[in-house]
Amino acid sequence: MMAMQYSFTLPADYDMSIIDRRIRDKGPMLDGFPGLGFKAYLSARKGEFGSRENLYAPFYLWQQPYGASDFLTGPGFEGLTQSFGWPRVKTWIIWHAETAPALGDAKFAAEEVIAIEPYSALADIRDEEARRAQRQARQADVLASVSAFEPTRWTLVRFSLQRSAPLIAGSSQIYRVGHVSLP
Repeated sequence: MMAMQYSFTLPADYDMSIIDRRIRDKGPMLDGFPGLGFKAYLSARKGEFGSRENLYAPFYLWQQPYGASDFLTGPGFEGLTQSFGWPRVKTWIIWHAETAPALGDAKFAAEEVIAIEPYSALADIRDEEARRAQRQARQADVLASVSAFEPTRWTLVRFSLQRSAPLIAGSSQIYRVGHVSLP
């Protein structure tokens, strides 16, 4: 299992209704994509929920790496790059992921990327992150809780999908969810 995300920072005066329309029109095209756990179509508006930028930043949970490969080499991603440019695609190895049956009802997402200190006890961090994700998944409003790490830049990501707007905490980025594609 792996997580994946790319992000496009848009100008401060960008008409974000263009992104909303894109999500509405193209979002269902990935429903049922092979190997997909979920794709959350995310956007953030500058000044809303503490966001410093306008963003379009889809987040994926892949059950199988071949799904990510098929998507990135396919026509959907090619069309995206023609519209918005060539993004840096971040990937993480899953430590723990839980999803609720009502995952498609998500309206908000929260994401926090945290640096892992050199020489940290990774097994201890993994175990604590798994426990944290499990506790979070038991909250009534939470529809997905993902904890994962990336050993190239040594970061961990905490990601959740929720029914209502989460509290802004620390360096979290809050997003609106326009659509959730499911397997």
